[in-house]
Amino acid sequence: MERRTSVPNKRVHLICNAHLDPVWLWEWEEGAAEAISTFRTAADLCEEFPGFVFNHNEVTLYKWVEEYEPGLFARIRRLVRRGQWRIMGGWYLQPDCNMPCGESFIRQILLGRHYFKERFGVDVRTAINLDPFGHSRGLPQILAKAGYDSYLFCRPDQNDCPLPDEDFIWVGVDGSEMVGSRVLGWYNSQLGKIGRKINDWLASFGNRSPGVLLWGVGNHGGGPSREDLRQIARMTPEKRKAGWDLIHSTPDAFFADLAHSGRRLPRFRKDLNPWGVGCYTSMIRIKQKHRQLENELYTLEKMAVTAAVQGLMEYPQAQIDEALHDLMVGEFHDILPGSSIQPVEESSLRMFDHGLEIASRLKARAFFALAHGQPRARPGEIPILVYNPHPYPVRMQIECEFNLPDANWEEQFTVATAYRNGKPLPSQIEQQLSNLNLDWRKRIVFDAELAPARMNRFDCRLAVLKRKPAPKPRPRGGRIRFRNREIEVIINTRTGLIDRYRVGGVDYLGKDAFQPLVIKDNEDPWGMTVRSFRKVIGRFRLLPRGKGTRFSGATEGPIPSVRVIEDGDVRSVVEAVLGYGDSFICMRYLLPKCGTEVGIEVRVHWNEKDRMLKLSVPTTGRDEKYVGQIAGGIGDLPDNGDEAVAQRWVAAVSRRENKALTLINNGIYGSDYADNEVRLSLLRSPAYSAHPIFDRTIVTQDRYLPRQEQGERQYRFWLNAGPVAGRLESVDREALARNEKPFALSFFPSGNGRKPKPGVTLSDRAVQVMAVKPALRGRPVHRGGNLIVRLFEPTGRHRDTYMTLPFLGLRTQVRLGRFEIKTLRISLKTKRVVETDLLERPLRG
Repeated sequence: MERRTSVPNKRVHLICNAHLDPVWLWEWEEGAAEAISTFRTAADLCEEFPGFVFNHNEVTLYKWVEEYEPGLFARIRRLVRRGQWRIMGGWYLQPDCNMPCGESFIRQILLGRHYFKERFGVDVRTAINLDPFGHSRGLPQILAKAGYDSYLFCRPDQNDCPLPDEDFIWVGVDGSEMVGSRVLGWYNSQLGKIGRKINDWLASFGNRSPGVLLWGVGNHGGGPSREDLRQIARMTPEKRKAGWDLIHSTPDAFFADLAHSGRRLPRFRKDLNPWGVGCYTSMIRIKQKHRQLENELYTLEKMAVTAAVQGLMEYPQAQIDEALHDLMVGEFHDILPGSSIQPVEESSLRMFDHGLEIASRLKARAFFALAHGQPRARPGEIPILVYNPHPYPVRMQIECEFNLPDANWEEQFTVATAYRNGKPLPSQIEQQLSNLNLDWRKRIVFDAELAPARMNRFDCRLAVLKRKPAPKPRPRGGRIRFRNREIEVIINTRTGLIDRYRVGGVDYLGKDAFQPLVIKDNEDPWGMTVRSFRKVIGRFRLLPRGKGTRFSGATEGPIPSVRVIEDGDVRSVVEAVLGYGDSFICMRYLLPKCGTEVGIEVRVHWNEKDRMLKLSVPTTGRDEKYVGQIAGGIGDLPDNGDEAVAQRWVAAVSRRENKALTLINNGIYGSDYADNEVRLSLLRSPAYSAHPIFDRTIVTQDRYLPRQEQGERQYRFWLNAGPVAGRLESVDREALARNEKPFALSFFPSGNGRKPKPGVTLSDRAVQVMAVKPALRGRPVHRGGNLIVRLFEPTGRHRDTYMTLPFLGLRTQVRLGRFEIKTLRISLKTKRVVETDLLERPLRG
């Protein structure tokens, strides 16, 4: 008689959760109310059904319960100890997973894991981002160095992001690996219909073992129900006989089962994009405020640490934590992408401004502390102090305003020259931000190289002229031609656009560069049904002289629509005014007298609906590739016109011709590239939270409906070009310096005290300091605690650098791999340097 071999059942991990957006179609107060009621229901059912396990993540929701219903919070803590309530994910919340910088992702994890460890004594191995709309390839390194071994997500699906298998090994830009699993069947279920979902899942995916099935009413909370749990109890014996074991489970348990299964997983070496490509641009003010708060907070930390460790101030940890909370919440995947209702947009802007106000006040405190020991000003001189927070020298045009000792009521014009150590620097006076037609308030612009991680001192000397000098460049033959030793720029006075940008004799731009394009769009802020925004339906054109004069606000006769408005030893500034439909744009080109970097300022007055605005930048390289900065690396971006997401810079690179053109921005994320043309995405004007559903009309047609981005918006870009290796080695540091901008202020110091020593400096040409901050645990730095310094290699090459901390008398060599993020803990007492993971735990071995 032949003996039959039993086949083990396939295992299906049932992971109950209750996806709850803190805000989206509702405001935060409703989100808090739903979090409390959802958690209460889940706790009731955990206590009623002994084998049931409920999973939930996101610090934000737990903090609401902790504050508003502490008794429920205590119940949850008991359930966590019993193993029926599992903390999953461990992040502060589920952020957008493309637009935060690498340091912000680290803080989402660090603050989240710290909270859950402190409140519940738990740690997790699986990161969870179920609802975000895409995932940066920089994440595997960050996850691995934060102690994760697996990643669970839902979007994008196979149509948008084809994977070799739903379970795979995700390879990051630095080579780090992370086991990933894309959820089949989505993260939620309908109320009382879990039986149907299980049957549908088994019919479609039942051959997978182990498999993972997420359930629970979601989006507005809800979670489990008694009926659902009773259905699972009835189905479990039946399905076991049919060959499936249904297990109340957790993400960590699923991935442990997957690891023990012996399955050989394929590798995937790309980002997990795209989906919802309109979200790279919708609600651009939210994105700009987010970038600004990132910049200000991480600059503040560097300054405050440098002052605190030298006894010049106490480190303001509580206030910085409050501002960090604003940043973390503002990165939520329905806030930062711009998919929420208008009241959420307004409250989020208030929240970002709250964080920015905290940062502003604390940065001023640190600045004045770091100004200790600066000598008193000499008679007749006006000092300007500039703090460079970066560990490397920064060459830039410094802009700073100050007042003359007294108003000059004569019709004269006072000019100023900045001096450093008694030597004059290229300087010029430009129109101040105010509009007093009086020789009193001054705005100086001067070229300087700032020494790293310290206060830089400049002194302005004054001279009086009979009148303000007239700009020298004048249009000839329909164009303004500008040259310095390295570049040639031609601006067409008939179009207001750049027709030539030549560096070292090589052309990098085609004609009509920076033309604003109006793109066909619709009411959907996500862009759910598209991959690109390419159909041009209009172009901004130069305004006729009369209309341009009225738009400019001039009242004493017509002025040209293209004009040179500033000119001096530092730069020439050319202004052009353009229009389309009911919208207008003022463009300014900042042309340097030294160097190759051209600034572009764009002020948009937008009054179009269901349209998108892009800037066209035609390029000239052969066989170009399109690349851009992502969190923790450089990403290859689509070159077929599909919408791309990147951070502080993008580049068109022709290795065949050894040409690279780079574009740095101060707060956009979307762009596209095709056929030698970069298009920078400035704004979209869809409706609020307008979700396409089947073939229904997207929005109601019987009333006025507001649109996003109606009004004035401002942008700034920095254009540069040169040979590939040098350009790509430099652009990341340049972008950081343009975003985390050195702080300049006219200040008359007392002359008292001793000059503080510089902060952290680096010896090489490329490595960056991502963060300088106190260690999360232990004494504060002003009382001799531990310091965290995080370094990053941004070019994809192995590098050595010497890190110097002058205030400790410490110099140490650091080796970094390609795109490596390295975290160092430094004892302020012993000067010992220890490498840690991103949770600030010493590395094993």
